[in-house]
Amino acid sequence: MQKLQSNQRMSKIVIHNQTVYLSGQTGNAEDDIATQTLTCLEKVEALLEEAGSDKSKMLSATVWLKSMSDYAAMNEVWDKWFEGVQPPARACGESALARPELLVEVTVIAAE
Repeated sequence: MQKLQSNQRMSKIVIHNQTVYLSGQTGNAEDDIATQTLTCLEKVEALLEEAGSDKSKMLSATVWLKSMSDYAAMNEVWDKWFEGVQPPARACGESALARPELLVEVTVIAAE
């Protein structure tokens, strides 16, 4: 097992049995839902690259929205980001996030 970008609270990346687990990624609190979503996905992409993977190897993703009213706007960014790549299995739900300004959080599991 390998843990990367670790601190006292968590590791951003855990690799075990050729599976990559990423911690939840958020955008910048001052941005709108589209920009926060894109930032989340860019962070996911960078972490996957560090782990030796990429978005084409994503197995599953969980998307947490502060409000389901942002579902369409989030999906617009999501769909564009996955153009030309088969997307992973995905769940999406509404949840209070770590800070009230955050609108979206994405967690990912991928093959190495």
